[in-house]
Parts: sequence; structure tokens; C-alpha cells
Amino acid sequence: MSSIRIAVIGLGYVGLPLARLFATKYPVVGFDVNQHRVNEINQGIDRTLEVEEQALKAALVSENPIHTATNGLFCSFNSEDIKGCNFYVVTVPTPVDKNNRPDLTPLVKASESVGHVISKGDIVVYESTVYPGATEEDCIPVIEKISGLKYNIDFFAGYSPERINPGDKEHTVEKIRKVTSGSTPEIAEIVDKTYRTVIQAGTHKASSIRVAEAAKVIENSQRDINIAFVNELAKIFNAMKIDTHDVLEAAATKWNFLPFKPGLVGGHCIGVDPYYLAQKAQEAGYHPEIILAGRRMNDSMGKYVASEVVKLMIQNEIPVKNSKVLMLGITFKENCPDIRNTKATDIYHELISYGMNVDIYDPWASPEEVLHEYGLTITKKLNESVEYGAVILAVAHDEFMKIDLQAFKNRGSIIYDVKGILSRELVHARL
Repeated sequence: MSSIRIAVIGLGYVGLPLARLFATKYPVVGFDVNQHRVNEINQGIDRTLEVEEQALKAALVSENPIHTATNGLFCSFNSEDIKGCNFYVVTVPTPVDKNNRPDLTPLVKASESVGHVISKGDIVVYESTVYPGATEEDCIPVIEKISGLKYNIDFFAGYSPERINPGDKEHTVEKIRKVTSGSTPEIAEIVDKTYRTVIQAGTHKASSIRVAEAAKVIENSQRDINIAFVNELAKIFNAMKIDTHDVLEAAATKWNFLPFKPGLVGGHCIGVDPYYLAQKAQEAGYHPEIILAGRRMNDSMGKYVASEVVKLMIQNEIPVKNSKVLMLGITFKENCPDIRNTKATDIYHELISYGMNVDIYDPWASPEEVLHEYGLTITKKLNESVEYGAVILAVAHDEFMKIDLQAFKNRGSIIYDVKGILSRELVHARL
């Protein structure tokens, strides 16, 4: 390719930082079906807080740069604007449905959009997390059908898994080593070279698209299993009246001990990716045991936390039914507005099943998004004068460390620390 013109399809937590980065070296068109999202980006506003306003505004251009051959980012909700690009990058979400089965709908729709505009010689690179084989078995046929072009003859593909860590201002996209791959050796080199021009940490060219897909899906599956192990330890040690965090601190004095901590496992990757691998394994005739056991353990933690809080209330002669409970945090991780696949909602629903009334306070989450996604009402302003039967620290936002939790405790509230960051003198129990 003599002149690369990039289209980034999907401008969420993954797509926008990547598009902004590519725009420093190439003409880039960012496309998203969410018109409101696009309008905000064009004003320099990123609700995900992954791209700083100054950097975003510096990258934005008012005219489609593929027509002027200048570097910069042009964002649009009109798919016609990506016509004329020759390097398409798909960064749409890949969630699971209510039965934890992979939902490729966004990926298929994005492939349809590419199919309508792709031309001979073009390359489409997928970054969305998938199971091994999805790119060539599920996505490419969609492009072929709509475009009438033949794979690896008329157009080509690559896979470069995203490694975005939402809310992490240290490990940003350019500072994380990138795995790349291509459908032919020549295309693999073009894909790798293109990413290498903007990724400071360098790249790793995988031997095939399927290898790159598999590498991505096991990264988070491995982490999921490790967290499941310490979550099981937490249940065991709590039953033995042993402080889990004290045990982990002591064990961590060995040089090769892995410092994982118990907690809720949500988000768009760790809580989802193992199901993609499990689905493909079952299609291949193998029933995964460790992967799914880890998922069951981690998915049980919200209910476990709620039941532990209820036990503490009963032990302290605090009425359970109709009692008010304060839950601090609903995002899937600290200091981040991302609510995708958050497991804090599991705590909420389990408490509600006991007949309790739960207030959710989260200064980071968007009330509109939480209401739309989960049907829950949250507040961004805490009323510290309310009498609560229990206060649960579900997310470790920095703001929560400034709350006078001792005052709640003095008024009779049970203090439960899911994250293990509060002093042991303050809390009644921690996970």
C-alpha cells in the first residue's frame, strides 16, 4: 500500500483512543452508529475519559482527511464517509447474551458496513475479542457476500487484539505491545508495519490470525482463573475466621507468588472472554472444566457478598427486611465510568431479594447509562445523614476514601469492604 487511509469502526473505549493515535500519522475516519456519541466527540468530549480533551481536539479535523490526504481524525455516523479508506479497523464490542453465549451481532453489523464500502486491495483488521476462527469463519463471509469480492484475492484481513485497560492512564494504547497478524505473509507485514508506526511499545507479529485470536482470549481467561482461585480462598478463609488479605500478604513474600486479590470480576474482557473460548471449545468437542469453573466462582461473588452482609446484620440485631443499604460504586472498576458487565449489580439484586432498599452512590457512572443498561437509579451526590443498616464499598473510587465511614459505623451501620482497602478497625468484614 502506497498511501494508507484508515477507517476505525466503533468509537468506544477501544476505537477512539486508537483512532486518535492513528490520526497522528495517517488520514483517519472514525465511524460509529451512535450519532450522539459522534457529536460529542466532534466537540472534543469523550465520556469514556480515555482521551483527554486537549489531545482529542488537536487530532480532530473538520473535513474528511481521506479527500485531502492530510493526517487527522474525522468522525461521522454516516458510513458513506468511510468509503475511500483502504485500511479498515473494527473495534466494536463483543458481549455475551443472558445465557453467556457469544453475541457477534455488533461484529456482523460492522462487517456489513465494511462490505458496502470495501474495494479491491483493501485490508480489514479486527480488534474485537473473539474466539479462534471468528474473523475468517464469521466475519469475512459477510464482507464477501455484500461486496462480491473474494477473500485473499480481492481483499485481505488481519487481527490485532485490543489491549485497552479502561481508566489506566499509565498503560495507554501506544504503551502496550501490540499483537498483529495477517491473512497472508505480505499482509501480515503491512498490518504489523502500520501499527508499528504508532505503537511505542512495539509489536509482535503472530504466525496466523487464529493464533492472534487465541492469544487474546487466553490473556483474560488466565486472569479470570487466577482471580477465581483467590475468590475461593476468600470463601474458605472467611469460613475459618482467617483474614484472606493477611494470608495473601504473607504468601506474597515468596518471589514467585502471583499477587491476585479477591473481588468482583466484570468488565468487557475478563468477565466475558472465557465464555468465547469455552463456546469454541465445546464446538470442537471438548468441554472445558477449569475455565467454566472459574467463571462460576467469579459470577457467584456478588451474591456471596450480599449474603455475608445480611449475616452480619442479623448477628448485630439489625432488621433486614425494609432496611436501607448504601452501595458505594457500580462501575466495574475504580476511577473509571465503565459500567459494562459490572458485577456490582449482582450485589444490588441479591439485597433487593431480601426485601431491602438499596441506594447506589457513584460519582463516576452516568445515571442515564445505568438506567438504560440496568434499569437502576443511582445518585452522584451522597447524603451522609441517612441512616443505613449497612454500607458496602463495592468499588474503590478515590472519592470513597474521603467519606466519613466511621460516622456511619457510629450510627450502627455494618461496614463491608469488598475491595479490601479500608482499615480493619473500621470494617466489620472484608472480602
